[in-house]
Amino acid sequence: MYGFDITVIIPAYNEEKTIGTTVKALKRISYIDKILVVDDGSTDSTVSEAVINGADVLRLITNAGKAQAMKKGYEAAKSSVLVFLDADLGGSAEEAIKLIKPICLNKADVTVANFPMTTGKGGFGFVKGLSAWGLNILTGKSFFSVLSGQRGFKRSVLSEEYFRYSGFGVEFGMTVDMLINGIKLLEVDVLMTHRTTGRDLKGFMHRYHQFMDILKVIGKKMLENSFIKLKINNPED
Repeated sequence: MYGFDITVIIPAYNEEKTIGTTVKALKRISYIDKILVVDDGSTDSTVSEAVINGADVLRLITNAGKAQAMKKGYEAAKSSVLVFLDADLGGSAEEAIKLIKPICLNKADVTVANFPMTTGKGGFGFVKGLSAWGLNILTGKSFFSVLSGQRGFKRSVLSEEYFRYSGFGVEFGMTVDMLINGIKLLEVDVLMTHRTTGRDLKGFMHRYHQFMDILKVIGKKMLENSFIKLKINNPED
């Protein structure tokens, strides 16, 4: 598209029920050159479902977590535009074209999907509130979709350092780093849908781990910033 070659990277762990439909939807976007599913040590039929529906697969022997799966996909895909998507988008993955076009038109270095608002299905906003506060403290900026995993990138702005975070902190940490480094991020409204985490024990445990992972990133970066300021104020140390 406009002289760019495009690879979609999908980190996936035990997503046999959704990965096929997601890949099929992406196949309908003619501009995409390659769909790469990074199987993060799945124990179900994720790999076979991905292959049957037309994706290439990079298999990780053990479950290493989303950030590592994203990093492995980045290392394997040499396209000039990389799009990271979740495996459970299903048919709504076709909306990824909205993430691709602004990059190919040089309107952004990075695009981030802004999902429609949902009511009554998720948590109570603690994770979003923490991420919004942390982002503002660390960068002085606001960014609504800081937790979104649906992102397009010019490969030229990516490096391994953006994938150094663990757990659910990768999107938050990556956003902070890119804003600090002056990379142009553009939020894009999409009509994507995926699984929502409910208000049951499993859902609250998921959000607890998400909250803690983001809190760790905030704490680490505040310490880094304090160290940098200390070195600037005391260059002889």
